[in-house]
Amino acid sequence: MDAWTRRIIRHRKKVLAGWLVLLVIGGYGAANVGKLLSNRFSVPGSDAERGLDLLKDRFNERGDGAFTLVFQTDRPVARSPAFRRRAAATAQRAAGAVSGARPGPLLPASRTVAYVQIQTPLENADAADKTQAIRDATPRIPGATTYLSGFPAINHDTQKIYNDDLARGESVAIPIALLVLAFMFGTLVAIGVPFAFAAVTIPSTLGAVWIFAHFMDMAIYVTNVVTLIGFAIAIDYSMLVVFRYREELARTDSETEALITTMRTAGRATLFSGGTVAIGLALLLFMPLPFMRSMGIGGLLVPLISIAASATFLPALLAVLGRKVNRFRVIPRRVLAARAEGRPGFWTRLSRSIMRRPVLYLVGAGGLMVALAIPALQLHLTSGDNRGVPLTTESTKGLALLDDTLGPGALAPNQIAIDTHRPGGATEPGTLAAERRLVAELRHDPEIDKRTIQAPILAGPGPAGVARAQRASLIDSDRQVIQIRAAGRSDSGTTAATDLVHRLRDDYVPAAGFQGSTVLVTGAPAYGVDFVDRAYSAFPWLVVAVLVLSYLLLLRAFRSVVLPLKAVLLNLLSVAATYGVLVLVFQHGVHSVLGLQPSPQIEAWIPIFLFAMLFGLSMDYEVFLLSRMREEWDPHHDNELAVSRGLEHTGRIITAAAIIMIAAFSGFTAGSFVGLQEFGLGLSAAIFFDATVVRALLVPALMKLLGDWNWYLPERVRRAMRLGRPKPAAQTGGSSE
Repeated sequence: MDAWTRRIIRHRKKVLAGWLVLLVIGGYGAANVGKLLSNRFSVPGSDAERGLDLLKDRFNERGDGAFTLVFQTDRPVARSPAFRRRAAATAQRAAGAVSGARPGPLLPASRTVAYVQIQTPLENADAADKTQAIRDATPRIPGATTYLSGFPAINHDTQKIYNDDLARGESVAIPIALLVLAFMFGTLVAIGVPFAFAAVTIPSTLGAVWIFAHFMDMAIYVTNVVTLIGFAIAIDYSMLVVFRYREELARTDSETEALITTMRTAGRATLFSGGTVAIGLALLLFMPLPFMRSMGIGGLLVPLISIAASATFLPALLAVLGRKVNRFRVIPRRVLAARAEGRPGFWTRLSRSIMRRPVLYLVGAGGLMVALAIPALQLHLTSGDNRGVPLTTESTKGLALLDDTLGPGALAPNQIAIDTHRPGGATEPGTLAAERRLVAELRHDPEIDKRTIQAPILAGPGPAGVARAQRASLIDSDRQVIQIRAAGRSDSGTTAATDLVHRLRDDYVPAAGFQGSTVLVTGAPAYGVDFVDRAYSAFPWLVVAVLVLSYLLLLRAFRSVVLPLKAVLLNLLSVAATYGVLVLVFQHGVHSVLGLQPSPQIEAWIPIFLFAMLFGLSMDYEVFLLSRMREEWDPHHDNELAVSRGLEHTGRIITAAAIIMIAAFSGFTAGSFVGLQEFGLGLSAAIFFDATVVRALLVPALMKLLGDWNWYLPERVRRAMRLGRPKPAAQTGGSSE
């Protein structure tokens, strides 16, 4: 590391110039990446995805791109022939705004509410872009109010609310972050270091995302992930390195030697830290879902580019700044001097207290984390639906109307696609008999609203019935494929809707006996079931892989077999406690105290994303803390001294970084959507408990009790990992005082 740092110092201007070139190139990509991102979501190979593909191929429609036109009349005339003719004409005009779109039959929801499903050949994200065009093409009906709803319209209408929520959260988070940075860095020049770091790493990462987006679908939220994680890493690494550089400047007159020592210690820690962050986020890269894989690419690129910047840009920048890093103070000189000299303060007193009473701290802190983790056993997942969306837009008002009349499942019917594999197979006697048996089962299911069942046999007998079924997109033009629709009474992500999908697939469809046909249950509820099954069939194995790789990387960083195991286990405890907090707040009623929305289930993507992000970010703090402890252990082999001094030197850095991260994540918690509230609270709670209870209390107490076993490294492991022999202690039996 020393030779590398000397080389960077010699060529510091060339290094900075190289990063400037990357900034320009990356900035171009970052400015254009938004055009290539999408909201497309798919579960490749699943029954739901295959069903949607079949409907697209044979009927030129996709269930996830369907709109719902809702009519509310002033008087109870929704079933009158005159109103039905006007409503049908209105739906036809509305569908004309999208090429290939077709309205279905007008269906009554109550005496004053009726609705029409407008099927389109578009995916949800593309259909959402057509929302305004459909509204502009929809004529008014005297005596009635029209609402364009459906998943695409809801996505279109709520996007502005989502953006406003993030902007409001940023308006709170940014001032807090600036205040903490000012207090911690203490000078304007030093404050500029993390911003300079973020300025070169985030655009460079987005430029790389821009390249990937030319070859694969990338989720629109990847830019949020890159910005959030990129800024977090920029603050963490800059704070650790700048603080250590100041310490070394106070000890030596040579700026070069001070920087070399800084990079050998704090700089090395940032490299291993970046490796653990990358491993955690790489989990998403191997999820069997394109949406998550694209987020994983963005998440993985950030720490990798940050590692490169930490090894090159950061030392080059500090080599140029030298002692100017302490210019333009914004806090008193004595505070800066006390930090640089490591004078005793709060963290010194806390570390000495823990060293005197480690069992008390271990039992207290560990008991709290275990108590928070226990509710995680009651975690219930949902694939996500329209519960909790703000009812302030046209689409969500239409949703509320159907909610009050038919039930929330009306917007997301189950779609059963039956491919007989032969032209005319849809009207064969065997197929018709199986269809009757299936419809009978649907009518007897208490979860299904009988008014929502649409099937070819219900369109009437003979050629006239077939023609009506074809106009309603229930039989394709070759009479080979049948579509049956039936809406449940519950929203698509609820347990009731999930159970209905399983009954359809496991009981009703097999009992109907469609001989020689392929039957696929699709639609939003089935899509949700397949998403959760596919994601959580892979998630546990990927978690195991992340734990093993993290252990091996940390074994090399800490040169101990015990410390990496402790780090991995405590990180798992932090994640479990976070899951427990989500259950307590959203499922068990604590939400009302915090002014949040309730939710009987946690959205299924949240535990996966929380694990990936938190495992990396919280391991950041662990690497900072244990790297300093290892550094203090090597000269003296005094465990208590190493633990105490490590906490003294890194406690304030970890706490400050945590405050900034919590402020940043509060933007999600302050939002209007329960899913974002769950994500924001999960991130904030995890960082809070990890930085305070785990790193400040639990880790030092446990290490005090483990004693010299913390540093145990068998000779066979040392040789296998190609680690250097430990240096003999300069002295033993040192005091912690």
